[in-house]
Amino acid sequence: MDASSPPRYRRFSTRPGPAPLSGSELPPYTRRNTLTQPINLRREPTEHVFQLSDGKSKPWITLRVFSSAKSSKSLPTFFEKENINGRLELDAERGDSIQAITAMVTGRIITGSNIDDSFVFLSQTQPIWSKSPDLPRVPSPSEGASSNKLLGHCVWPLSIALPRTVTVPSGSGELRSFRLPETFLERQTRVSVQYDLTIVVSRGKLRADNRIKTAFGYVPSTRPDPPSLLRQLAYQQFLPLPGPLSDPEGWKTLRPVTVRGTMFGVHRAEAKCTLSLAKPLCYARGTVMPCFLTLEGRDTQALDLLSAPTSIVLSLRRRVRFYNKTSSSRKDVAWNETVEDMGTAVWWPSTDSRSDSNTRHLEGEIRLAKDLRPTSEMGHFSISYSAVQCPFAAVGFTSDTAALLSEPVEIATMHAKGPRTNAYAPPAYDLPSRRNDQPHVPTLEAVGAFHL
Repeated sequence: MDASSPPRYRRFSTRPGPAPLSGSELPPYTRRNTLTQPINLRREPTEHVFQLSDGKSKPWITLRVFSSAKSSKSLPTFFEKENINGRLELDAERGDSIQAITAMVTGRIITGSNIDDSFVFLSQTQPIWSKSPDLPRVPSPSEGASSNKLLGHCVWPLSIALPRTVTVPSGSGELRSFRLPETFLERQTRVSVQYDLTIVVSRGKLRADNRIKTAFGYVPSTRPDPPSLLRQLAYQQFLPLPGPLSDPEGWKTLRPVTVRGTMFGVHRAEAKCTLSLAKPLCYARGTVMPCFLTLEGRDTQALDLLSAPTSIVLSLRRRVRFYNKTSSSRKDVAWNETVEDMGTAVWWPSTDSRSDSNTRHLEGEIRLAKDLRPTSEMGHFSISYSAVQCPFAAVGFTSDTAALLSEPVEIATMHAKGPRTNAYAPPAYDLPSRRNDQPHVPTLEAVGAFHL
């Protein structure tokens, strides 16, 4: 599986046209159409090499790991359902005191620098070789690995299956099954999710064990359900996106809210605002989140002011929540949260619904970064998202309220089945940067959403 390319951006006609009468008009979709569905070619695995030396020029143990990472300089990266494949090579001298060799895979949530600030949700052990013939061994083509003492150049193939889910205590203390979360490490957030592969060479009681260890990236496979048939038709044929009036099954229209404020310090203004989000409320990273806004009111000047594309503020807000048991003796204050806006919608006049003197219709979308972390939950750690409609930022307008409304949404790692999502923002609209262009420190390369 490979990271997919960013979404395609096309210049769409602004001339309104009739929408299809029903979803039955959707033509057959085929993955063989390479004009609308690029072919994902599986590339050869990337080899990562880790070695230990005993002071001599030649290393005595080498771990080779084959992963889906783009470069050998990156951390090994594995997608859900992929095994950790590799090869262990060891040069044993006569009289070596090796008692056993074991592979260990761990997944941890780290909330601090103390040893107690780590929660292990994944722990797997796979015996590779043991001095005792009664214990399991990984079959080796090397003659020196077949007896109760290692001798010469020994090689073992490795293939470790990762579980899709694990059962651990939830935040409330109840045992629950959770999907493995994606590797997570950000400079601004005081929690991380880390996976490690460790090879342990155990020796006698008077000799120290040897360890060769590497962190690795893990990417879960989460996918949105397909969008409405009319939206699939629009994506497939590069047509304008049908709005809530033309495609009611394809949108979730939120409760209307009343926008109240003061214009230029003297004039009171009021309008009814109705926000719609594209269904399903789960979106693949590296694509866009379509949205639609309707403003209604009797004050034409206020409508013109509020409907300016730069006046509407709709943000994708991320909440990272975790429990650090050493941060407080009281559970009710031991929870930590980091809240951050990860993107803002851009808007333009709708081509699907016509505005009049008392109504303004706008289309919009939030571009989702390719390295956006997916929605996840593991024990006392979670990453969640919501679309938040903030006060209008019109020039000369002062709002009476804070955030107008919030709707939970999810971020997935894979594209929905069917045609790829198209981006509709006109080229002249500059998208706001995320995090004010602060550097992002990922633990693995930005893989974006991928498609199967």
